[in-house]
Amino acid sequence: MMQSILLVAIAGAAGAVTRYGVGVLANRTLGEHFAFGTLLVNVIGCLAIGILVEAERSTDLVTHPLRMLLMVGFLGAFTTFSAFGYETLRFVQNGTPNLAMLNLTANIVLGLGGVWLGFLVGRAAFPAA
Repeated sequence: MMQSILLVAIAGAAGAVTRYGVGVLANRTLGEHFAFGTLLVNVIGCLAIGILVEAERSTDLVTHPLRMLLMVGFLGAFTTFSAFGYETLRFVQNGTPNLAMLNLTANIVLGLGGVWLGFLVGRAAFPAA
């Protein structure tokens, strides 16, 4: 258990720093008029988790420690969108497209609702001077 926690913590730090670096590089290269950094991180994370899940399923290359390091730690800090994409696709592959749509809808609607509610709470807690 302690080994898994350490692997997740170390790789999580690396994932967070990498996410920041990709965002900075995307803004410098592509400009700040669109959320290119977030889009790039999300697509890279989804591609990476797809490769890792298939490697884990098809081979013995992805051990539990490597899963903790790469999938939970690094990708977990790099982007949670990869987990969202994988889980939604897994519902489709398992023959439960209704759960895929529920996951998709709930994450988008509740996520945006959470941001909106956060704005309201923040404005009430910290009124403009």
